[in-house]
Amino acid sequence: MITGVITGDIINSRKAESTEWLTVLKSALNRYGTTPKAWEIYRGDSFQLEVPAEEALFAALYIKACLRQYKDLDARMAIGLGEKTHSASRLSESNGSAFRHSGECFDSLKKSTLALRSEWPELDQEVNAYLSLALLTVERWPANASSIIKIAMENPQLTQTALAKKLGKSQSTISESLKRAGFDEIMQMEKQYRNMIANR
Repeated sequence: MITGVITGDIINSRKAESTEWLTVLKSALNRYGTTPKAWEIYRGDSFQLEVPAEEALFAALYIKACLRQYKDLDARMAIGLGEKTHSASRLSESNGSAFRHSGECFDSLKKSTLALRSEWPELDQEVNAYLSLALLTVERWPANASSIIKIAMENPQLTQTALAKKLGKSQSTISESLKRAGFDEIMQMEKQYRNMIANR
């Protein structure tokens, strides 16, 4: 069974109070399990997270939405898909091709802030093409839109009206923010990713 490993670090971590972004990052990672088995933060602003392969893209986008609520903050992340051949009590001591792909992909990130590497070159090529396009929008998410996106991702069952009520904003504000952020299109891409993984 394939698993997903996300290796990342915080962009501009020194520009913000670590207490601010660390709490947000830990809260995001806690959605996927507990530390140190499911995730670890190391070297101050680097992190690793294991998730089911089909959840990996959603998790990466969710982490970006959480961090981008704060001016100048973002995460650079690499998704590795593959096997987990050794499961340790600490994620950093587990290994397998998913971990190798994630590390290699992270080391090869240049200007991109999100990419994927797996056992299947054709999958990588297609997903990374989608990501290059999506990042043109994601990397322009303003703080106020990011906070709306975060809540929308946490509550996929809520209508825009219900979201507006939850956030104490008008429905038109929610609608406009999500539209400008390309939220529906990015979620369509995420759904397509899940379909591609399901067929592996």
